[in-house]
Amino acid sequence: MNGKKRETDMGFTQDVLPECHHICLIYDNEEQRRKIVSEYLAAGLKQGEFVGYFADMTPEEDLLAWLSETGVDFRKAEEDGAFGIIKAEAAYCPSGRFVPQEVLDRVVARYIMLKQTDYTGSRVTGEMTWALRGIPDSDRLLEYEVGLNRITDSFPHIGMCQYDARLFDGAMLFKVLQVHPYMIAQGKIVQNPYYIKPEEFLAEL
Repeated sequence: MNGKKRETDMGFTQDVLPECHHICLIYDNEEQRRKIVSEYLAAGLKQGEFVGYFADMTPEEDLLAWLSETGVDFRKAEEDGAFGIIKAEAAYCPSGRFVPQEVLDRVVARYIMLKQTDYTGSRVTGEMTWALRGIPDSDRLLEYEVGLNRITDSFPHIGMCQYDARLFDGAMLFKVLQVHPYMIAQGKIVQNPYYIKPEEFLAEL
């Protein structure tokens, strides 16, 4: 996930970030989450990026309702194919089982496909609560998160993983921090002081 730094409009902050980065949003306040996520997605559409949302606990109509408050026409973007809402379980576990490498392969394939289009980048976010439902091999979630950090494709891409601190336990959230190079703190994106390089993290598993 290393990349050249540029001015990237994240919507909720103007921090200078690499073109390719992996962020975690650990939250316990719905209003705060909605503001950050909606501004993040709206900024992506304004920049001509492909934007995706992997929804788990948020109904599609509710999601579109609060995204519309940004002033960006997400419904039209959805019709045009620039924005998509996908059920998280279908995105991460299409076979009914979570296989990290298969999901990672699909991520890279998406970047290859988007390179052939006029999109300037890819920007997605996912609700990670699907991993609490007992889906087979969902305990390999951190393996997938580490794998995202090892993707070397240069196509500009941003991924934001949403973790509800009211549902994930403290031990898991600490590990989540260890596998995300960037985190959102007080509405700003900061380099994560708890981050551990993939090889070191996997050696500890």
